[in-house]
Amino acid sequence: MAEEQGLDLVEISAKAEPPVCKILDYQKYLYQQRKKAKEMKQKSAIVTIKEIRFGPNTDEHDFQFKLKHAKEFLEEGSKVKSSVFFKGRSIVYADQGEKLLLRFAVELEEYGRAEQMPKLEGKRMIMMIAPIKKK
Repeated sequence: MAEEQGLDLVEISAKAEPPVCKILDYQKYLYQQRKKAKEMKQKSAIVTIKEIRFGPNTDEHDFQFKLKHAKEFLEEGSKVKSSVFFKGRSIVYADQGEKLLLRFAVELEEYGRAEQMPKLEGKRMIMMIAPIKKK
């Protein structure tokens, strides 16, 4: 039947009793599979994470400079991981670091939203900011 139609006989399930076969154009089938795989690959978004580091006593000018970079990162669609690194005894200023990160999130409200509130992990306080989807 497959030869009469100029198509291929493709075995679907060899272990079934009796074996299951299908008549189709195998080259066309392979082409469609590759096309579907390519479409799926294009639809999957690659998320990049950019990191911005602060000290607990970051100056206003440095804060504004890093804020400008964070805005650029969020506009290009990257996530921003902002962190405050505490060296030595500066861990006593953890509340100051938290205020800094919260201020950073408030300044970036129109570009992105905070995924998580600042949390202390060892000597670092970390907060993630995701870009806002544009319509």
